[in-house]
Parts: sequence; structure tokens; C-alpha cells
Amino acid sequence: MPHLSRLTSLALAIALLGATPLLQADQTPTATDVTSEKAPLPLDELRTFAEVMDRIKSAYVEPVSDKTLLENAIKGMLSNLDPHSAYLEPEAFLELQESTSGEFGGLGIEVGTEDGFIKVISPIDDTPASAAGIQPGDLIVKIDDQPTKGLSMMEAVEKMRGKAGSPIVLTLVREGGKPFDVELKRAVIKVKSVKSQMLDDGYGYVRITQFQVNTGEEVGKALDKLRKDNGKKLSGLVLDLRNNPGGVLQAAVEVTDHFLKSGLIVYTEGRIANSELRFNADPADASEGVPLVVLINGGSASASEIVAGALQDHKRGVLMGTDSFGKGSVQTVLPLNNDRALKLTTALYFTPNGRSIQAQGIVPDIEVARAKVTREQDEEGIKEADLQGHLGNGNGGADKLRSKGEKPVRLQDGDYQLSQALNLLKGLNITRN
Repeated sequence: MPHLSRLTSLALAIALLGATPLLQADQTPTATDVTSEKAPLPLDELRTFAEVMDRIKSAYVEPVSDKTLLENAIKGMLSNLDPHSAYLEPEAFLELQESTSGEFGGLGIEVGTEDGFIKVISPIDDTPASAAGIQPGDLIVKIDDQPTKGLSMMEAVEKMRGKAGSPIVLTLVREGGKPFDVELKRAVIKVKSVKSQMLDDGYGYVRITQFQVNTGEEVGKALDKLRKDNGKKLSGLVLDLRNNPGGVLQAAVEVTDHFLKSGLIVYTEGRIANSELRFNADPADASEGVPLVVLINGGSASASEIVAGALQDHKRGVLMGTDSFGKGSVQTVLPLNNDRALKLTTALYFTPNGRSIQAQGIVPDIEVARAKVTREQDEEGIKEADLQGHLGNGNGGADKLRSKGEKPVRLQDGDYQLSQALNLLKGLNITRN
């Protein structure tokens, strides 16, 4: 997409919450990019800082090195800005770069902070966390019996990472209930960004678990494969963004562009040079204008909300599910000269109609809460066509006998929200035709 070349002097990317942070953009900002004016140094505050550091070194019960004190001071500066800004030491910076490539070690769980506790934003598909039944909104109150109250998000993530196969116990609180333990084994997390399949004749399904560098390309391939599998243009499509914690800004723009022919996708506003960007759709439409339902929930954050918000503003599809997470800020990775980096919130993003998602989220067009689906046994009785000597149809139609055997289990059969999305698509096609 030609308009993406505008990401030149600013490393703009949307942060993922927790264990899989954002990807550094192709070009590192220079000092002139991120500093518009040099403000005078606050000499009184610097004298106070130096005095506090000197007092700690001379009076603290144990010796503390200058390096430790200064690094703690840097961490303090970042931690008191917002939940998504952080100082990344070499190991954390390396993990950040690895995570958006789609493979990293840990539990496969995205986390944030709430009231001093670690809160689950979403488990990632096909990981120990999702297999253990961990849900968005769960509070992690202990990690291996150590309370998480007061831990920073980065500290909690570090404790949950570890060697593949090693055990870990998380103590969770769900919806204000009693604490309970979940035993897991760490694994090498290989995240497949895009999954797709046919739900029914003519109706396709695309799920995006996380926005990685190549997600836009993968969605394009998935749409092409669904079209070929169907043998003709699709009758409808479900785009599933539930429990998708976000990812790379450029990937969100590319995915949205597959469903639009023109118009604004997203724009950003910030203080530093080149932080005010606008991304527009190009004329190509990989989805061929197919009727679209987009599924979102409280675990849909960041880049997911960019896609959902743009499609909703353009009335390109129907949003179904529950309110999204509400992360509308942009993070920039600013590498330092010692294998460290700053992950700094530098801008807010807005939907085409100028909506800020920050702390509000996207409200679906049709609210459908998560529910368990239980299918009763269909005890079909004898039909007219089963009776001996019954009359024929008269119009030449074949007899419709009682069905025998079990029906195959489909993806939508155990997923109430997905089944409602599919029913809506079928209804839209009936009225359109």
C-alpha cells in the first residue's frame, strides 16, 4: 500500500498489552524527531535529585551502586506516566523484538494492570493460558504463591516467562469470586496470526489472534483461499477480533484496507514531529464487498479497535459482541545506545469519524454476550415421506425422509456469538436477494 511509506521518520506502532509488546518500526527516530524544543533544565529539581541520591548512597542500610539507583530512577519516571510506557532493559528489549515475530516463550497471556493487580486482557489462542481456561478480566493475584500486588507489569511478565516445560501456578480471581489456582506449564509460544475456514456453504470465517508484521498479507491470502474453496464469491464473512490484544499499527491499516475501497482508516495526533499521520484506503478490495460481521469483546484492544472502528464508521460491516477494551494510544520504541530502549506513549489514534477509543472502547452495533450453547438431541419423528404408500410431491420434488446419523460438529455450534453472526449474515442475504 503506497500510503504506508509515510512511516518514515517516526517509529509508530501500537503496543500490545503485556507479554507480547509492540514491534519496533523500520526506522529509529533521531533526537531531532522526538525533541521539538530544548526546555531549560530544572536546576532546583536536579539538585534535589542529586541530594536524594547522595543520601541513599551514604545512609541506606545496604550499599547501592550508582547504576542501580539511576536505572531505578529511569524506571520510576516511565512507570508514573501511563501503563504502556516502560524502560526496557536488554533482555526485555530482545523479548519485545522476538514477540511480534510470532514466537516467544511463556504462557501466551496478555496482561495489564488494574488497582495494583495484574489483569488478564486476553489469552492467546492455542497456548497454555487458553488451554487452561484463563479468561479476559481474570485478576492474577499470585504467581507461584507470591502476591502480585505492587508488581509492575514488566515484573509480572518476567515472572511468568521461563523455560519451556517448567511449571507455574497462577492464583486467579474471576468476577469478584473466591481465589482459585491454575497450574500450567510454560511453552514456546508460536502465534499463528490468521486462521480461516468455511463455516457453511458460502460463508467464510477469518480469525486474527494478534496483529504481526505480516498479518495484512496473511488476511489477503486467507480471503483468496476462502473464495477458491467456495468456488465463487462468498455470500458472507465473519471477521473475528475477539480476545485480540492488538499489535502493529501498519498491520491494522493493511487489514482494514482489504475491506475498503476508499476513505480514511485511522489518524494519529501527538506532540512530536511527524506524529500526526493519516492512513487512507486504496481502491483495491480483496473482500469483494462481501457482507461482513465483525466480532469484538472486552479482550479486543489497540489495533483490533482500529480495524473495528474504521469498519463501523464506514458502515462496511456490522459489529457484534460486547464493548472492546478501550486502548487508543500509540507507543513508539526509542532504542538507546546501550541495548536498551524506551517504550513511550507518543500519540492518540482516532477513527475516521474522529472518535477517540481511549478509555471508552468500541461499542458493537448489536450486543451479544458470551454464552454456552447446549444442543438438545433432535429426536425426529416419522415424517409423511416415511409412510408406506404416501403420495408423491406433485411438483417432481424428491421425498425428504427422516435424517439418520449424527450431524458433524461445526465451529459455530459451540460458540453462541459466532452462531449469531452467521445467522445475521444469512438473514442479510435473504433480504438482499
